[in-house]
Amino acid sequence: MQPIRIDDPADPRVAAYMDIRERDLAGRQGRFVAEGKVVLNVLFSARRFEAESVLLLENRVAGMADTLRLAPADLPIYVASGEVLDRIAGFHMHRGVLAIGRKRSPETVEAVLAPLPQRALVVVLVGIANHDNMGAIFRNAAAFGADAVLLDETCCDPLYRKAIRVSVGAALKVPFAAANQVTLLETLAAHGFEQIALSPQGTSDCRDVARPDRLALYFGTEGDGLPAPLLDRLKTVRIGMARGFDSLNVAAASAITLHHFADRVPSVG
Repeated sequence: MQPIRIDDPADPRVAAYMDIRERDLAGRQGRFVAEGKVVLNVLFSARRFEAESVLLLENRVAGMADTLRLAPADLPIYVASGEVLDRIAGFHMHRGVLAIGRKRSPETVEAVLAPLPQRALVVVLVGIANHDNMGAIFRNAAAFGADAVLLDETCCDPLYRKAIRVSVGAALKVPFAAANQVTLLETLAAHGFEQIALSPQGTSDCRDVARPDRLALYFGTEGDGLPAPLLDRLKTVRIGMARGFDSLNVAAASAITLHHFADRVPSVG
């Protein structure tokens, strides 16, 4: 594919990239921004989402050759100088690697759970509003082999630019769906999942709990944690800590808990 030179920041062909931070807040009408070489590798390889175009800093083109070979042959590849790219984005883009992707129609919880194997691990998020935490949890889910992530309707968008970047592309790879808490509870129960909530006041240390074949792990927002009515309906576990300290960042807590419950895989190398 032949890169297309962009010399005018107002060129309509790159309008989707204009003022990225402001558009992050306003929304992109079914589109999202993928940022960085690793994320683009996932976007092109997973095929779960469709890329509309790529915008590169001119001195990144040669180093992106292997990644671009994964892209559809007719995908527009735009190239700009650092000055032009910064004016398009609205801030200094030192990575210089961007793509616009198109979101799919949202999947239902039922559609995500139905094809999972008999032994499955699902992450359930309630009230996660911080994009860094959202991205980190998706990264942990991918790293420890979770089959899906389910979100309640108060969570932030996993396809927000920063969440995708922090997840190193895992938000584009791990299947996810959103619904209200009642739907999450009932659909997981119908599919035979044991549902366990992580809480500092959990009745058992997670290290003392055996992994069931079908497990859904619930994580709540920092501070308030999971809602009391939800905790009342779930088995609860805690992470054992030093005396006088009882909580972790939710992303760190998810990593520890997922590592404990994940199926062990052989190390590479």
